[in-house]
Amino acid sequence: MADDILHLTPDHPAGTPLIKDGYDPRLTNDDLAPLAEQKWGTYNIFAFWMSDVHSVGGYVTAGSLFALGLTSWQVLVSLVAGILIVQFFCNLVAKPSQVSGVPYPVICRAPFGVKGANIPAIIRGSIAVAWYGIQTYLASAALDVVLVRLFDGLAAYGPTGTHSFLGLSYLGWGTYALLWVLQAGVFWMGMESIRRFIDFCGPAVYVVMFALCGYLLWKSDWHVSLNLSSENLTGWSVVTTMLSAIALVVSYFSGPMLNFGDFSRYGRSFDAVKRGNLLGLPVNFFVFSILTVLTAAATLPVFGELITDPVETVSRIDNTFAIVLGALTFTTATIGINIVANFISPAFDFSNVDPQRISWRTGGMIAAVGSVVLTPWNWYDNADAIQYTLGVLGALIGPLFGVLIADYYLVRRQQLVVDDLYTMSETGKYWYSGGYNPDAVYSTAIAGVVSIASVLVPSITGSGTWISDYSWFIGCGLAFAAYCLIAGRAGSVTRRAL
Repeated sequence: MADDILHLTPDHPAGTPLIKDGYDPRLTNDDLAPLAEQKWGTYNIFAFWMSDVHSVGGYVTAGSLFALGLTSWQVLVSLVAGILIVQFFCNLVAKPSQVSGVPYPVICRAPFGVKGANIPAIIRGSIAVAWYGIQTYLASAALDVVLVRLFDGLAAYGPTGTHSFLGLSYLGWGTYALLWVLQAGVFWMGMESIRRFIDFCGPAVYVVMFALCGYLLWKSDWHVSLNLSSENLTGWSVVTTMLSAIALVVSYFSGPMLNFGDFSRYGRSFDAVKRGNLLGLPVNFFVFSILTVLTAAATLPVFGELITDPVETVSRIDNTFAIVLGALTFTTATIGINIVANFISPAFDFSNVDPQRISWRTGGMIAAVGSVVLTPWNWYDNADAIQYTLGVLGALIGPLFGVLIADYYLVRRQQLVVDDLYTMSETGKYWYSGGYNPDAVYSTAIAGVVSIASVLVPSITGSGTWISDYSWFIGCGLAFAAYCLIAGRAGSVTRRAL
């Protein structure tokens, strides 16, 4: 148990820490310690979600729903329904970190144990590395299109050229490296600089997207058809397809939803966080959805074909200024989402593994380097990759979410002893068995196997893929039920820790 002597250390990139004497250095550094001051208000959380939504990947994912055979209004309903589910779960996961002022991997010490928390930390951090590479690659590919459009001489070095290395064109390497450096630079300046950046870039992207949508509607003489599907779904198939689309939306946001505590910990109150979630998710996403649908619909009369990629749309405009502005906008948007969703998470997660050797900044840079090693362009650049990747990632994230929520709300009934999250003492509430809670580990393993199987088995056997769309829900629900059942049995390690 830590005693009551407090230490307020100087500002650090992740925030000003409050460390007590007795906090074990094997579990503590200035980045993982509870915050001494929580400053973020409603607007900051709102801006966080704006940055998380407005990315090339976000627009491409939303646009890909048309390929399922849905009409525009069905796509709109699916997007909004999915984001309402995301809002509900984000409010659940936000509270423990906001109340305690600690990041996601530290709050995981309660259900998994002070050592066992490295299991969800490494899983979530690894997923963030993959997403970092994906988002950077998508944005670099967008820049490639724009640069080739502006400078014909670059075509030989672009995606359709003959010059490439490890599966990526020379131009692609250049744009990927440029975005890599820009993102690392913003991250390196620390959380307050990141907060100011996302406060700006979310609204800035909106301005350009409204301008693009308005321009296309004007060019179409304000006559657009909202029936953009090439298929004609009827009856029950409409319902099942919309449910699959809703599940895909949840899976897309499953990463930042799981580690949302990394941001809610900065909220000055839980009410401020909830208001920010309300504005940033259903309200913001509804506007985003309308823009996506209208912009896609207007490309048909303007360009003679349906274009769901906004970068491709911008590159078709016969105006150099518009092309440059669009390229800068989507680059800014991608930097925003990559930092908030895929830089900050592994920064905390990897730091949790070895707090004295891996700082917040070091953890983030490990993720950045890992994203290049993965060469995401080699496994993501195909027609079905977006939906397949979302399913696999959701399968891994769902069980971790289920265990965390079951432990905090049902098993512990929202009671936490923050000091015990930082002690290796065997008398600490979160020591369990050698620092690991077998209940949480077993529940995660059981749910993870079933959830991943729901993605891989249909694909391997060719027996149908609809169940894979629900991998996040399968993993989350099964882990939730398994943990409640195992932790509720007589003599459970978890019950002895209460």
